[in-house]
Amino acid sequence: MSAGQQLDKSALPQHLGIIMDGNGRWAKKRGLPRSAGHTAGANNFRTITRYCSRIGIPYLTVYAFSTENWRRPAEEVGALMRLFKQYLEEALRDFMDENIRVIFIGDTSAFSPELRELIARVERESSGKTGMVLNIAMNYGGRAELVHAMRLLAEDVQAGRLSPEAIDEDAISARLYTAGQPDPDLVIRPSGEHRTSNFLLWQSAYAEYVVMDILWPDFKTSDLDRALLEYASRNRRFGGV
Repeated sequence: MSAGQQLDKSALPQHLGIIMDGNGRWAKKRGLPRSAGHTAGANNFRTITRYCSRIGIPYLTVYAFSTENWRRPAEEVGALMRLFKQYLEEALRDFMDENIRVIFIGDTSAFSPELRELIARVERESSGKTGMVLNIAMNYGGRAELVHAMRLLAEDVQAGRLSPEAIDEDAISARLYTAGQPDPDLVIRPSGEHRTSNFLLWQSAYAEYVVMDILWPDFKTSDLDRALLEYASRNRRFGGV
Protein backbone atom coordinates (compact mmCIF):
# COMPACT_ATOMS: atom_id res chain seq x y z
CA MET A 1 0.00 0.00 0.00
CA SER A 2 1.39 3.36 -0.97
CA ALA A 3 1.67 6.40 1.27
CA GLY A 4 -0.87 8.06 -0.97
CA GLN A 5 -3.36 5.34 0.02
CA GLN A 6 -2.44 5.29 3.73
CA LEU A 7 -2.44 9.06 4.21
CA ASP A 8 -5.18 11.50 3.44
CA LYS A 9 -4.11 14.67 1.69
CA SER A 10 -4.14 16.65 4.92
CA ALA A 11 -1.25 14.49 6.15
CA LEU A 12 0.90 15.12 3.07
CA PRO A 13 3.33 18.05 2.98
CA GLN A 14 2.06 21.04 1.07
CA HIS A 15 5.60 21.66 -0.17
CA LEU A 16 8.21 18.92 -0.48
CA GLY A 17 11.90 19.59 -1.13
CA ILE A 18 14.27 16.91 -2.39
CA ILE A 19 18.06 17.19 -2.50
CA MET A 20 18.87 14.81 -5.34
CA ASP A 21 22.25 13.59 -4.09
CA GLY A 22 24.45 10.59 -4.74
CA ASN A 23 24.59 10.28 -8.53
CA GLY A 24 28.40 10.32 -8.65
CA ARG A 25 28.79 7.73 -5.89
CA TRP A 26 26.16 5.53 -7.53
CA ALA A 27 28.22 5.52 -10.74
CA LYS A 28 31.52 4.97 -8.92
CA LYS A 29 30.15 1.91 -7.12
CA ARG A 30 29.39 0.43 -10.52
CA GLY A 31 32.64 1.40 -12.21
CA LEU A 32 30.82 3.87 -14.48
CA PRO A 33 31.62 7.48 -15.38
CA ARG A 34 29.91 10.09 -13.20
CA SER A 35 27.84 11.17 -16.19
CA ALA A 36 26.13 7.75 -16.11
CA GLY A 37 25.07 8.47 -12.55
CA HIS A 38 23.59 11.80 -13.57
CA THR A 39 21.66 10.11 -16.38
CA ALA A 40 20.26 7.54 -13.95
CA GLY A 41 19.42 10.33 -11.51
CA ALA A 42 17.61 12.31 -14.20
CA ASN A 43 15.51 9.28 -15.12
CA ASN A 44 14.58 8.83 -11.46
CA PHE A 45 13.68 12.51 -11.19
CA ARG A 46 11.01 11.99 -13.84
CA THR A 47 9.58 8.97 -11.97
CA ILE A 48 9.48 10.66 -8.56
CA THR A 49 8.05 13.90 -9.97
CA ARG A 50 5.17 12.13 -11.65
CA TYR A 51 4.51 10.13 -8.49
CA CYS A 52 4.40 13.28 -6.32
CA SER A 53 1.93 14.81 -8.74
CA ARG A 54 -0.23 11.70 -8.74
CA ILE A 55 -0.54 11.42 -4.94
CA GLY A 56 -1.45 15.10 -4.59
CA ILE A 57 1.58 17.02 -3.33
CA PRO A 58 0.90 20.65 -4.34
CA TYR A 59 4.52 21.91 -4.50
CA LEU A 60 7.76 20.05 -5.19
CA THR A 61 11.22 21.65 -5.28
CA VAL A 62 14.16 19.58 -6.50
CA TYR A 63 17.81 20.58 -6.19
CA ALA A 64 19.23 19.93 -9.65
CA PHE A 65 22.37 22.11 -9.95
CA SER A 66 23.86 24.32 -7.25
CA THR A 67 25.92 27.48 -7.55
CA GLU A 68 28.85 25.38 -6.27
CA ASN A 69 28.49 22.70 -8.96
CA TRP A 70 30.36 24.85 -11.48
CA ARG A 71 33.53 23.83 -9.61
CA ARG A 72 33.20 20.27 -10.83
CA PRO A 73 35.33 19.03 -13.76
CA ALA A 74 34.40 20.66 -17.06
CA GLU A 75 33.52 17.28 -18.57
CA GLU A 76 31.00 16.58 -15.81
CA VAL A 77 29.46 20.06 -16.03
CA GLY A 78 29.16 19.65 -19.80
CA ALA A 79 27.38 16.31 -19.33
CA LEU A 80 24.96 17.94 -16.90
CA MET A 81 24.20 20.75 -19.33
CA ARG A 82 23.45 18.20 -22.04
CA LEU A 83 21.12 16.38 -19.65
CA PHE A 84 19.33 19.63 -18.83
CA LYS A 85 18.85 20.31 -22.54
CA GLN A 86 17.52 16.79 -23.06
CA TYR A 87 15.08 17.18 -20.15
CA LEU A 88 13.83 20.55 -21.41
CA GLU A 89 13.29 19.20 -24.92
CA GLU A 90 11.49 16.18 -23.46
CA ALA A 91 9.36 18.46 -21.27
CA LEU A 92 8.25 20.40 -24.32
CA ARG A 93 7.56 17.19 -26.23
CA ASP A 94 6.13 14.77 -23.62
CA PHE A 95 5.97 16.24 -20.13
CA MET A 96 3.36 18.81 -21.12
CA ASP A 97 0.77 16.03 -21.02
CA GLU A 98 1.17 16.13 -17.23
CA ASN A 99 -0.82 18.73 -15.27
CA ILE A 100 2.39 20.15 -13.77
CA ARG A 101 3.52 23.76 -13.81
CA VAL A 102 7.31 24.06 -14.10
CA ILE A 103 9.24 26.97 -12.57
CA PHE A 104 13.03 27.34 -12.57
CA ILE A 105 14.55 28.95 -9.49
CA GLY A 106 18.10 30.25 -9.35
CA ASP A 107 20.25 32.47 -11.54
CA THR A 108 19.57 31.07 -14.99
CA SER A 109 21.51 33.92 -16.65
CA ALA A 110 24.67 31.80 -16.36
CA PHE A 111 23.36 29.20 -18.81
CA SER A 112 23.77 29.23 -22.58
CA PRO A 113 21.29 31.23 -24.69
CA GLU A 114 19.87 27.94 -25.99
CA LEU A 115 19.21 26.64 -22.48
CA ARG A 116 17.71 29.95 -21.37
CA GLU A 117 15.33 29.92 -24.32
CA LEU A 118 14.27 26.35 -23.53
CA ILE A 119 13.77 27.28 -19.86
CA ALA A 120 11.58 30.22 -20.87
CA ARG A 121 9.53 28.04 -23.24
CA VAL A 122 8.92 25.33 -20.64
CA GLU A 123 7.83 27.92 -18.07
CA ARG A 124 5.64 29.70 -20.59
CA GLU A 125 3.97 26.60 -22.01
CA SER A 126 3.30 25.06 -18.57
CA SER A 127 2.10 28.32 -17.00
CA GLY A 128 -1.57 27.41 -17.46
CA LYS A 129 -1.29 24.08 -15.66
CA THR A 130 -3.43 23.80 -12.54
CA GLY A 131 -1.83 20.79 -10.85
CA MET A 132 1.42 20.45 -8.93
CA VAL A 133 4.00 23.24 -9.10
CA LEU A 134 7.46 21.84 -9.80
CA ASN A 135 10.37 24.13 -8.89
CA ILE A 136 13.65 23.04 -10.46
CA ALA A 137 16.60 24.66 -8.67
CA MET A 138 19.29 25.29 -11.30
CA ASN A 139 22.36 27.37 -10.53
CA TYR A 140 20.67 27.80 -7.20
CA GLY A 141 22.14 28.53 -3.77
CA GLY A 142 20.29 29.59 -0.66
CA ARG A 143 22.83 32.30 0.18
CA ALA A 144 22.82 33.64 -3.38
CA GLU A 145 19.02 33.75 -3.25
CA LEU A 146 19.13 35.83 -0.07
CA VAL A 147 21.70 38.20 -1.60
CA HIS A 148 19.40 38.61 -4.60
CA ALA A 149 16.44 39.36 -2.31
CA MET A 150 18.46 41.90 -0.31
CA ARG A 151 19.44 43.71 -3.51
CA LEU A 152 15.79 43.93 -4.53
CA LEU A 153 14.93 45.35 -1.12
CA ALA A 154 17.76 47.88 -1.36
CA GLU A 155 16.57 48.98 -4.79
CA ASP A 156 13.04 49.48 -3.46
CA VAL A 157 14.30 51.50 -0.49
CA GLN A 158 16.56 53.59 -2.73
CA ALA A 159 13.66 54.30 -5.11
CA GLY A 160 11.39 55.30 -2.25
CA ARG A 161 9.01 52.39 -2.80
CA LEU A 162 9.75 50.90 0.62
CA SER A 163 10.81 52.31 3.97
CA PRO A 164 13.52 50.49 5.98
CA GLU A 165 11.01 50.11 8.81
CA ALA A 166 8.72 48.11 6.51
CA ILE A 167 11.34 45.41 5.94
CA ASP A 168 10.12 42.30 7.73
CA GLU A 169 9.99 38.55 7.10
CA ASP A 170 7.10 38.92 4.67
CA ALA A 171 9.01 41.56 2.68
CA ILE A 172 11.98 39.20 2.35
CA SER A 173 9.85 36.17 1.47
CA ALA A 174 8.12 38.19 -1.25
CA ARG A 175 11.47 38.71 -3.00
CA LEU A 176 12.66 35.11 -2.95
CA TYR A 177 12.47 32.86 -6.01
CA THR A 178 9.62 30.98 -4.31
CA ALA A 179 7.54 34.11 -3.62
CA GLY A 180 3.87 33.30 -3.22
CA GLN A 181 4.49 29.65 -2.42
CA PRO A 182 4.22 27.97 1.00
CA ASP A 183 7.51 27.17 2.73
CA PRO A 184 8.58 23.53 2.50
CA ASP A 185 7.16 21.29 5.23
CA LEU A 186 9.49 18.40 4.47
CA VAL A 187 12.96 18.14 2.92
CA ILE A 188 14.22 14.69 1.95
CA ARG A 189 17.92 14.06 1.48
CA PRO A 190 18.86 10.71 -0.03
CA SER A 191 22.55 9.65 0.06
CA GLY A 192 22.93 9.71 3.84
CA GLU A 193 24.60 13.13 4.03
CA HIS A 194 23.53 15.21 7.02
CA ARG A 195 23.73 18.79 5.75
CA THR A 196 21.51 21.32 4.03
CA SER A 197 23.99 22.07 1.22
CA ASN A 198 22.71 25.64 0.80
CA PHE A 199 19.20 24.48 -0.14
CA LEU A 200 16.22 26.73 0.63
CA LEU A 201 17.96 28.22 3.68
CA TRP A 202 15.28 30.82 4.45
CA GLN A 203 12.28 28.75 3.46
CA SER A 204 13.24 25.57 5.34
CA ALA A 205 13.65 27.24 8.76
CA TYR A 206 10.93 25.00 10.21
CA ALA A 207 10.95 22.17 7.68
CA GLU A 208 11.19 18.57 8.83
CA TYR A 209 14.24 16.75 7.45
CA VAL A 210 14.36 13.08 6.56
CA VAL A 211 17.82 11.75 5.67
CA MET A 212 17.89 8.36 3.97
CA ASP A 213 20.95 6.23 3.27
CA ILE A 214 19.95 5.61 -0.33
CA LEU A 215 21.71 7.09 -3.35
CA TRP A 216 19.35 9.16 -5.49
CA PRO A 217 19.27 6.87 -8.56
CA ASP A 218 18.16 4.03 -6.23
CA PHE A 219 15.51 6.14 -4.46
CA LYS A 220 12.14 4.52 -5.19
CA THR A 221 8.55 5.60 -4.75
CA SER A 222 8.40 3.18 -1.80
CA ASP A 223 11.24 5.13 -0.16
CA LEU A 224 9.29 8.33 -0.68
CA ASP A 225 6.29 6.63 0.91
CA ARG A 226 8.39 5.79 3.99
CA ALA A 227 9.60 9.39 4.28
CA LEU A 228 6.05 10.72 3.97
CA LEU A 229 4.83 8.35 6.67
CA GLU A 230 7.65 9.44 8.97
CA TYR A 231 6.77 13.08 8.31
CA ALA A 232 3.12 12.43 9.12
CA SER A 233 4.09 10.87 12.46
CA ARG A 234 6.07 13.90 13.66
CA ASN A 235 4.75 16.56 16.04
CA ARG A 236 5.52 19.92 14.44
CA ARG A 237 5.61 22.59 17.17
CA PHE A 238 7.20 25.54 15.26
CA GLY A 239 9.08 26.64 18.39
CA GLY A 240 6.06 26.21 20.66
CA VAL A 241 5.24 23.55 23.23
